[in-house]
Amino acid sequence: MKLGCGRFNTYLVWTLLLVGAAGCSSTGGHHKRKEASTLRLYLEADPDAGGSTATVPVIRANPVAVTIQTNPFLDETDLADAEVVDVMGGFAIQATFDFHGRLILQNTTGANHGRRIVVFSVFGSVTGGRWLAAPMITKAISNGVYTFTPDATREEAQRIVEGLNNLAEKLGNRPTTK
Repeated sequence: MKLGCGRFNTYLVWTLLLVGAAGCSSTGGHHKRKEASTLRLYLEADPDAGGSTATVPVIRANPVAVTIQTNPFLDETDLADAEVVDVMGGFAIQATFDFHGRLILQNTTGANHGRRIVVFSVFGSVTGGRWLAAPMITKAISNGVYTFTPDATREEAQRIVEGLNNLAEKLGNRPTTK
């Protein structure tokens, strides 16, 4: 029997999320709760009657319907670091992927010029998660760093980033900080 690597990673991530949410409480108010976040990158696709695509609404104020492949091509299990960065006119989330993630990002962006990468995240108390962005692929991303402007407040973006970094530490993709 074959067990898909992606399925195992998904089970591992959700187990870590549940353990992290249930077992982390602060004492004395000096430590922040170690929440975990997810980050899933989906590729825009042509509609398919076979069930391998879905149409999702991106941007809450004026939703844009984007058809995507139902399986993400990259997720938080390959994330090494995340941060909120200042950009002209606001802020963005910058996600840095490990070697494996960098290769996937480079191959996917190199082969899909003109399509969108649709970003999804589960974070904090957002029930069911949120579609955060759908930027167009304009060039291959070869350095493993993906930056996007999320449909989120700066505080929500910071929670996403903190949760991603907490998870990257748990998975051993990022050095532990004390």
